[in-house]
Amino acid sequence: MSAVIGPVMADIGGTYLLPEDRELLANPLVGGLIFFARNFSDREQLQQLVGEIRAERPDILLAVDQEGGRVQRFRGDFTRIPSMQLLSARADPDQLRDAGWLMASELLAVGVDFSFAPVLDADDRHCKIVGDRSFAADPAKVSERVRPFMEGMHQAGMATTGKHFPGHGHVLEDSHEELPRDQRTLAQVMASDALPFIECIRAGELDAVMPAHIHYVQVDDRPVGFSPFWLQKILRTKLAFNGVIFSDDLSMEGAGMAGTYGDRIRAALTAGCDMGLVCNSRVGTLEALAALRNFVPIPESGARLARMRAKTKIGSWEELAESDRWRRTKSWLESIDPLAAGV
Repeated sequence: MSAVIGPVMADIGGTYLLPEDRELLANPLVGGLIFFARNFSDREQLQQLVGEIRAERPDILLAVDQEGGRVQRFRGDFTRIPSMQLLSARADPDQLRDAGWLMASELLAVGVDFSFAPVLDADDRHCKIVGDRSFAADPAKVSERVRPFMEGMHQAGMATTGKHFPGHGHVLEDSHEELPRDQRTLAQVMASDALPFIECIRAGELDAVMPAHIHYVQVDDRPVGFSPFWLQKILRTKLAFNGVIFSDDLSMEGAGMAGTYGDRIRAALTAGCDMGLVCNSRVGTLEALAALRNFVPIPESGARLARMRAKTKIGSWEELAESDRWRRTKSWLESIDPLAAGV
């Protein structure tokens, strides 16, 4: 199997493949596909859809946002996972490890390679888009609480993705709706919000990073996801990170300053991203692909992206359901009442 993986992650509109979806998947520049709630009706349907996609493109990376709480695309048979803020407040390290393992194992059992998780942003209901998705308000506490969760993901055989570098929790604005601007200096950011990323990279727990659509006006003239300074000088060189860099969704309003979809994907890849996400806009996806018509994937990016494939294949959902660890963890997670904590 080739290590060269296309630099675009796309999506589809429904619960089965349409002819235009198959045409999209045939484009070698499409190296990944992300699922949303609209692609899911039940587990059996999802497994059939995964099979259809794999029949078209056995090499493609399949991803989803399955963090828990308000960001959990697959439900039904999938365990209801509480928000990370609530989980972190209730769980000991072993339980956090089990929660990470269960989330990953359920996705692997249906053929999905990885979840874009965990959130490493430090927050406590300050940022509109982060809030209870964060493990803690204190960056040092985030590092302490998130690492067992990541260990559990690795035990299952799933790569981890920390988001949103260097930290989204300090700004109020939602980058889906506008471009947040942060007035702090580089030293201030690195000594606070960036700490969970720094510590998890040093510990070897991070396989991928997703940068934030935030403009640190005193640091660089471009938002993080389009900034060679942030991605190459800080992340690659200063922090010695050699994992995958995924862009955040290039359809978000926070990415709009980069121009057209073609401009956005080129800017993200030039800045240092290995793969750009273009979601919820087929027109935008096609425009991005057209802009990369003569693009030659960097071998190093392909090798990094290949490491995001599932490391362990769970035989079947039924096999997973026979696991004592799965039954015990599922029961505990579903016993947590979000209303009890006012979340």
